[in-house]
Amino acid sequence: MITLRLDPKLEQTIENTAKYLGLTKSELIRRSIQEYLNKISSQTPWDLGKDLFGNYASGINNLSVDRKQILKKKIRAKLNEKNID
Repeated sequence: MITLRLDPKLEQTIENTAKYLGLTKSELIRRSIQEYLNKISSQTPWDLGKDLFGNYASGINNLSVDRKQILKKKIRAKLNEKNID
């Protein structure tokens, strides 16, 4: 058994939703928790962090996909700089 405290606004929303769906509050909460657990257990680490990968400090959001091409361009640019000097 689990006991938890909810703020009054959330508790009222749960009560209203349960009535609308013809469920008890407990059943609505059980189903909601189960759905949430199913959702997060089916996500891979990539799914969880894909909006962060290759997007942190550089400002370039495609580093993880296009890293080879980006590196080649940077090396060519450096070589061109040295040839100009």
